[in-house]
Amino acid sequence: MRLTIIGSGDAFGSGGRFNTCFHVATATSTILIDCGASSMVALHAAGVDPNGIDGIVLSHLHGDHFGGLPFFLLDGQYASRREKPLAIAGPPGTRERVAALLEVTFPGSTASKWRFPWEVTDIEVGRPTEFLGFTVTSTAVIHFSGAPSTALRVTDGRRLLAYSGDTQWTDALLGVARDADLFIVECYEYERELTGHMTWTMLKRRMPEFWARRVMVTHMNATVLAHLDEIAATGALVAADRLVLDV
Repeated sequence: MRLTIIGSGDAFGSGGRFNTCFHVATATSTILIDCGASSMVALHAAGVDPNGIDGIVLSHLHGDHFGGLPFFLLDGQYASRREKPLAIAGPPGTRERVAALLEVTFPGSTASKWRFPWEVTDIEVGRPTEFLGFTVTSTAVIHFSGAPSTALRVTDGRRLLAYSGDTQWTDALLGVARDADLFIVECYEYERELTGHMTWTMLKRRMPEFWARRVMVTHMNATVLAHLDEIAATGALVAADRLVLDV
């Protein structure tokens, strides 16, 4: 399983980073985990062909995590001339929210005759779901998004990638991270506590409890980006746009 970070930034692009978007490839399938609003720009900047992506899994329904979907779909329709099917999956409510997003950004697009088949399915929280050769298991976390916000465990049967999504501290993250080959965890703020987001001071204290082979910090604002040396000194990896890592 190979991870390419397309975007590792927060909602505001702190540090010039693109919105969250992780490219995960195996010998048989390629998916994105999250597709933030800037993801089409980021994919082109990274030289990634969107037509090589089989599906997209969403952790939650905020614009910096799923706002790139209309542009991805319209690129396939008009620019890259996609032909193969695209599967999209996310927490309960995803199907309706994607349709609403398409209509807000490109009115009338939901009624278009698409040149490629695509479908949206909801992932039941807590129930392992088969998705394009991966097994995806979601866990509810603490982050208001108008629908369940989730952490994800994604495995191809050989390697396990875990991802916190956006959340403040919750003990549920211990189960999400357990035995993962890589646990990607958001760390938006350095020490100022915010509802729905992690701080580095909290994460640093709880990191020894994760029992993951490697831990990577992502979704950082300027206060965290100012302390990257401190984070690296703990042994944690620091996410960066276009970083490639074998999981």
